[in-house]
Amino acid sequence: MQLTLWTYEGPPHIGAMRIATAMLDVHYVLHAPQGDTYADLLFTMIERRARRPPVTYTTFQARDLGGDTAQLFKDAVAKANDRFSPEAILVGSSCTAELIQDDPGGLALALQLPIPVVPLELPAYQRKENWGAAETLYQLVRRVAEAPPAGFSRKDQKPSCNILGPSALGFRHRDDVKEITQLLEKLGIDVRVVAPLDATVADLKEIPRATFNVVLYPEIANTTALWLERQFDQPFTKTVPIGVGATRDFVKEVAALAGVNVPLHIENESHSVWYSRSVDSTYLTGKRVFIFGDATHAVAAARFASQEMGFEVVGLGTYSREFAREVREAAKLYGVEALITDDYLAVEKQVADLHPELILGTQMERHIAKRHGIPCAVISSPVHVQDFPARYSPQMGFEGANVLFDSWVHPLMMGLEEHLLGMFRDDFEFHDEAAPSHLGTIRSQAKSHPTNEGDFPEQIVMPAVATSSNEAQWTQEAAKELQKIPFFVRGKAKRNTEKFATEQGVSTITVETLYDAKAHYSR
Repeated sequence: MQLTLWTYEGPPHIGAMRIATAMLDVHYVLHAPQGDTYADLLFTMIERRARRPPVTYTTFQARDLGGDTAQLFKDAVAKANDRFSPEAILVGSSCTAELIQDDPGGLALALQLPIPVVPLELPAYQRKENWGAAETLYQLVRRVAEAPPAGFSRKDQKPSCNILGPSALGFRHRDDVKEITQLLEKLGIDVRVVAPLDATVADLKEIPRATFNVVLYPEIANTTALWLERQFDQPFTKTVPIGVGATRDFVKEVAALAGVNVPLHIENESHSVWYSRSVDSTYLTGKRVFIFGDATHAVAAARFASQEMGFEVVGLGTYSREFAREVREAAKLYGVEALITDDYLAVEKQVADLHPELILGTQMERHIAKRHGIPCAVISSPVHVQDFPARYSPQMGFEGANVLFDSWVHPLMMGLEEHLLGMFRDDFEFHDEAAPSHLGTIRSQAKSHPTNEGDFPEQIVMPAVATSSNEAQWTQEAAKELQKIPFFVRGKAKRNTEKFATEQGVSTITVETLYDAKAHYSR
């Protein structure tokens, strides 16, 4: 594992905590030193939860290493069982405790508790958070799921499904569950169990009784869904309903699995389709977008951006190495090479090389976008507190498509607004010290406004990024003229001018070069 200043995923025991924290009656006993208790903050601060995560730490110290840390762990398990009375206990080690080789699983089983004890083998130095969450859900379901009684037939009951994958610390998971549950109910399909979010151990026992499983987040649920398919002949969905087109495909898929008809009105519930086709939105066409996040959201965002927004996908990547194949296959559709990395510096380098007009990413890309002056919308974990809004804000389903449209378009519109402010900054009605506009030309209360260009602070000029030693350089006058071009086409104008200068052998870009390039590409 490469260590960086930022990480996209935590160690696998954080993934296990996401499962335990999502559920209602599961407790996690983590063999860990004092310093590893920082993990609580991820849930209490970022998610703003009303209760602490259901995790007991052994919190051994350096002096304990000379004694019996195994007994320390057994005591912690026994006390957690007595205090919290869970229906199941997860046991495992943090990355630090893994080094002392205490075998939490064996120690806990030796206590012979009257509830299921699920040992977790999470190799902290080979795997990461999402894998840890997937493995924990799989081990827990495998341990407690009960086969339907003899003679049970799913065909004899109303079509039903389970929703698998939503967890604590997930990106808009709770809102996604609500949106997709409403959609399934409109199709006449009952949702039996949502797991792990708000599920109980008793719920997990009932999972095999449903007609099929809906996998909303493959990073977390795929392993479990594959096991349920093998063990109980229970199919699962392959389509993630992010975007109008994907939601329509999802509706068709679940309808086929459930054996129901699709109501005609279902496909007309998204406003994003109407707005994206409006005359006012034509300026969005061809916007160059760079996408990076977990595999589920990155692949879905690329489809939505390309097929429904009219954007050009110039970069696509993920930190989810387990789904590298799926992301590479998606990248081929857009003629780009997938970026598979967990190094944010490599992501920033590609952003700098590609010069996108919009970034769709994680909180890491939000910081990268700020440094490069590029509009950005967050579409995937890791996220921070601002991405757990109080409002209803799903990413999935038809309403999710509306949320995505608003979230992506608004950063671009703000760029337009900034351009207009810059365009009219010399107007007497628009400078900072102007009187209210309803007073017309009366400015008795206003100080005399600046009239000389030098009285205004210089605008930030987009630097020409050198791609070779003979890259043309912009004069100050040409750079100022470039700033007069509307924000939403300025990047294209800059690239075209630099390309024109290179082709013509021009080493210095002047105002004349800028307009010569414009004339050349207008033919």
